[in-house]
Amino acid sequence: MSNQPPPAQFPPDDPYDQPGNPPAENNKLLIIVLALLGIGALSCLGIGVGLLLPAVEATREAAHRVECSNNMKQIALAMHNYHDTYDTLPPAYTVDEAGQPLHSWRTLILPFLEQKALYDQIDLNKPWDDPVNQQVASSVLEVFGCPSDSDPALTNYVAVVDPAGIMSGPVSTSFRDIWDGSAYTLLFVEVGPEHAVPWMSPQDIDLPTFESFAGQERHATNHPGGTHISLADGSIRFFPNTADSPTRRSLLTKAGNERVTMP
Repeated sequence: MSNQPPPAQFPPDDPYDQPGNPPAENNKLLIIVLALLGIGALSCLGIGVGLLLPAVEATREAAHRVECSNNMKQIALAMHNYHDTYDTLPPAYTVDEAGQPLHSWRTLILPFLEQKALYDQIDLNKPWDDPVNQQVASSVLEVFGCPSDSDPALTNYVAVVDPAGIMSGPVSTSFRDIWDGSAYTLLFVEVGPEHAVPWMSPQDIDLPTFESFAGQERHATNHPGGTHISLADGSIRFFPNTADSPTRRSLLTKAGNERVTMP
């Protein structure tokens, strides 16, 4: 029997090489498989998000359309209340002694939009962009903006100023002057970013511009397929961009004696 001590037993370099543990190669393979599965899961997640985005955008746009329509309804109601008070609708703009535009119809209806305090700060004898009116002009009023437009300093709601329309310039129109029927006569319209203006400014659009929107979605609207219009009876309609020029002209006139078929 030998008196020599047994040889020293050193632990293996890789503890997984010990009995009962998986070999190192198998462990590395497992890590690779898990990594590939993770990449696959991320890819599927990306595809899922991509599929969900259009639905999210559609839901957001639907909400914006409702809010935009509600804004216009409030404005139309304010114009009716203005008529109840003064027996006339507001003119498209006010003028000074030289006939130069001073203030927009949007300024004149402020008291009927629960903004009398703001209205009382305005010097109506000086232009909207005079320094004395600067603080009010820089105010942001959500009711004057479509939520689909990104510039809160501008309004998307304008009149179509034309001698044959309700908003003919500095001369006011009464409901009794609308012979074509208030449900078939244009009061004001929504426009896209290219035609948005400062809300206090006596700027709007004319009939040729309104006619040019036919089929021109990027110029005409904030919403796919059409835009909102307000009729003189206070109703808000979604007006398709495909509406042709004759339809637009017929809607504008207050006493044109045309037969208007709403698109």
